[in-house]
Amino acid sequence: MDATTPGLLAPDVLDRADVRAALTEHDFAAVFTLIKKWGGLSQNRIASACQLTPGKVSTIISGAQRVTSFDVVCRIADGLRIPGGLLGLAPRAWEGEHTTPQQDQPETSGARPDADEIPWRPDATVNLAAHLTRSDLVMDRRALTRALAGAAVTGAALLDSLEGWLVPAAAVPGQRRPGRLGMREVEELETTARAFRQWDHQYGGGLRRKAVLGQLAEVSGALDDHQAPAVTARLYRVMAQLAGTAATMAWDSGLHRRAQDYYRLALRAAHAGGDVVFGANVLAGMARQMLYRDRADDALQLIHLAQEGARAAIGPRVRAMLHTREAWAYAAQGRTAGFHRATAKAAEALSDAGADGDEPYWIAYFDEAELAGVTGGRLLDLSRTDPRRHAAQAADQIRAALASRGAEAGRSHALDRIGLAECQFLTGDIQGAAAETVLAVQAARGTQSGRVRAQLGQLYPYTVGHSASRPVREARDSIRDLLSS
Repeated sequence: MDATTPGLLAPDVLDRADVRAALTEHDFAAVFTLIKKWGGLSQNRIASACQLTPGKVSTIISGAQRVTSFDVVCRIADGLRIPGGLLGLAPRAWEGEHTTPQQDQPETSGARPDADEIPWRPDATVNLAAHLTRSDLVMDRRALTRALAGAAVTGAALLDSLEGWLVPAAAVPGQRRPGRLGMREVEELETTARAFRQWDHQYGGGLRRKAVLGQLAEVSGALDDHQAPAVTARLYRVMAQLAGTAATMAWDSGLHRRAQDYYRLALRAAHAGGDVVFGANVLAGMARQMLYRDRADDALQLIHLAQEGARAAIGPRVRAMLHTREAWAYAAQGRTAGFHRATAKAAEALSDAGADGDEPYWIAYFDEAELAGVTGGRLLDLSRTDPRRHAAQAADQIRAALASRGAEAGRSHALDRIGLAECQFLTGDIQGAAAETVLAVQAARGTQSGRVRAQLGQLYPYTVGHSASRPVREARDSIRDLLSS
């Protein structure tokens, strides 16, 4: 790599309409091409400034790879001295500084501290929130589609970026504008975050996600000011809950990479607000996403990270929930003994749970019905390879969940119905499966959840090959009508 780094881009380069359009749309193939043409920078010099390899820059320019990482966007902005506003970022730390060209040049002796470096800084969390919400709320449809196109991060790249959760938050340097938010306003924000969370559980994603993002942007703006310490801590906790809801809503809408971005923001905000228990819940959500993406090894490591960081703080319901996620990972790995052991630990922990007031409101949903539903779902996973051994057990657990929670459970109720229908297909009860499929479709119509639709799509093949059965034909038609609507 060429070790020579460029100075600032000439102002007339950043003033060009084509360059500004490319920056706004995060079309970095066009950005780098135009900078080479009008800025006179070689591919190697762009790579060096942005702390990328020349090969990476080449693949970006060719269009073979899009830039979807927030951290890479920040490196490009800082390395080429592109004002944050042109890329939908908060103002960069160097903006407004009057430095000499020597001072302006990025360091080449080591890696630049970025948003994932340990220890985590709360102000970096605020910047991340501002970037994510701005890009989701302001970008036009085409630019947003490009920004969200990346696949979810997995393996060491994901796990290494989360290690900062185990380290105390770093101090925030410098002075900010004095804030005037009081506890009454914070309590109103907490009530709103709680209502949004209920929206998600009942309906899934959809247009409601925009309301959550708007509130998240407001909280980010308030944290950009210097609030009283007690207000600041509670604001970070509100941000964590809003970001967690935004994550599950994005995931429900099929935006897996964006969901992961919001999960990371939620974890950072919980870390900044000292909410270790909610941080463990965020990691459990990330693990569940990995399990849906068939990344059981990553999911198990995320759960172990949650258990390690919050062992001394979590109550019995949260501990039980973490054990069910652990059991889910074991089931996905085919480790039946580990699944049963972790499930037994979950039941034991839940038996120690007291009144709902003993733990945070957001874990109150985890009761005997939730444990039965999750256990039934995992037994269903195992029954797909060994139906004789597990399908009847799975059906019993799911029926127990359905007996305790009805349609008001929204997404969970619909998933229970779909799971029970599949169990009946696996056990050979075709007529019962057809009847249950009709109930599952009715439940699915009450939610906009993408996960529910995906599960219905997996149920559909069971209805194929039974054309002689009128109930099965009708059940198949009902699935097809819903999925095509």
